Amino acid sequence: MSTNLAQQLREGTTKSHSMAENVSFVKSFLGGVVDKKSYRQLVANLFFIYVAIEEEMNKNKNHEAVKFIYFPELFRELSLIEDLNYYYGSDWFNQIKPSLATQVYVDRIHYIGSNQPELLIAHAYTRYIGDLSGGQILKKIAKNAMQLSDNLGTSFYDFHSISDEIAFKNMYRNSLNNIPLLDNQINQIISEANIAFNLNMKMFQELDSNLIKIMLMLLLSSINNLRKKFS
Repeated sequence: MSTNLAQQLREGTTKSHSMAENVSFVKSFLGGVVDKKSYRQLVANLFFIYVAIEEEMNKNKNHEAVKFIYFPELFRELSLIEDLNYYYGSDWFNQIKPSLATQVYVDRIHYIGSNQPELLIAHAYTRYIGDLSGGQILKKIAKNAMQLSDNLGTSFYDFHSISDEIAFKNMYRNSLNNIPLLDNQINQIISEANIAFNLNMKMFQELDSNLIKIMLMLLLSSINNLRKKFS
């Protein structure tokens, strides 16, 4: 029995998706304004989020609902480690920690993984399908904005085990639609997907404040330099 979950998820998260895209950090990124310090914090945050998602997906891979969307070829932990090596060096693990909003996100994933695993579907859908859909565009923006050479610092956007992204997304949607779910479970998954968008938005808003602090510091530095020049 097909549930049309894929379409219901897309339609049920339209408003949350739009709100997340309108956070200043995201708008700046899409506009090609990317601060390297904020971006590497984003990579660190994403590492903690994906480690949590993938840990819970692995634990629940035989769950009656989760098994339908268990695709290790989507997993991002190793690609994020490559990027962390680039931005922080080989000692990256001792230099990073999750932001406050990221920790709330991680805690939520572990909670549902232990108590209501079918809700992992919402988090997998929100993150992986978004990554797969816009990955190459975001990679190009990041490379141009931060003047990155070759593929250094953008491994996150590469899905080497997926040769045809359109075919894979169609297969993923079909898998979503074939998960045996009750109506109340579908409603809970859609609600959880909106929570996932909100958690992402909070993480981006933190990066906003980092970006604003950096811009203020640069402005103050420029003012001080001008004062010295004309004093």
